[in-house]
Amino acid sequence: MNAPLNHPLPLLDLDVLRTFVAIAETGSFTTAANAVFRTPSAVSMQIKKLEDILGRSMFSRDARSVALTTDGEMLLGYARRLLAVNREAVSKFIVPDITGVVRLGSPDDYGERVLPHVLKRFAQTHPSIAVDVTIDQSVNLRRRMDDRALDITLVTNSYKNSMSGAEVLLTEPIVWAGAKGGCAHMREPLPVSMWEEGCAWRAGALEALGREGRNYRVAYMSAHTTGQRSAILADLAIAPLPKSFIGCDMVELGPKDGLPEIGSYSLAMFIAPDASAPVKAAADHIRAAFEVFRETGKF
Repeated sequence: MNAPLNHPLPLLDLDVLRTFVAIAETGSFTTAANAVFRTPSAVSMQIKKLEDILGRSMFSRDARSVALTTDGEMLLGYARRLLAVNREAVSKFIVPDITGVVRLGSPDDYGERVLPHVLKRFAQTHPSIAVDVTIDQSVNLRRRMDDRALDITLVTNSYKNSMSGAEVLLTEPIVWAGAKGGCAHMREPLPVSMWEEGCAWRAGALEALGREGRNYRVAYMSAHTTGQRSAILADLAIAPLPKSFIGCDMVELGPKDGLPEIGSYSLAMFIAPDASAPVKAAADHIRAAFEVFRETGKF
């Protein structure tokens, strides 16, 4: 039921929303209770309070599983954004005096497309923390983490490979990208643009082509997404890219175009086990940025 316009709307409790998000992400009241350091009965009471306030059921439950209802899916987006904004607002006042240096690693694709936006906001909330960025291939970044040359790094990884100790920030499909109105995907052998061994997108694409027995040639090689985009837009080749990287000047190609489905990849974050306060603050900011991206598609 909608509240009368002259009646003040209730305020949602952020602790309750944190519990709600934990249940939605784990699919379990018990697992979520452990994550938010509450008992399962306390978690159940929180969700009942939330459902009473909103007058809607957030979860459908049976003996084996917990799933979001349509209303729950709608609330999940709001909850993640509210929690992200809360973290950003609180950090503005509580941790502005943290000083230090954070050594951050990132693959080229995210270093070019995402980090400038994220680091600009981080500099506004944490002006006394300097961030030194290293752009490299994921395999090299993981080696730098092992050598303690980085404090945090983002890495891309095939969905089939495990990443012990990593925190997955994003999982999305890899698709074939071609020029809008282009014909590169019709040529034989198929001209593709990709980079050397160690690239998660390359591995999935080559496996898919091999599975279909598709004849191809590597027509363009670049370690940078700007180079990949140049090859695509010039219609010299098609390339495997994350679905979210497809811009308005490209088209997504697939089975209808005679190309095999590639699969998915993950973007993960490694954090040094002895992370300092500045490093933890940077990690929280990166998490918040990707929470917003998962819901809005924007950083």
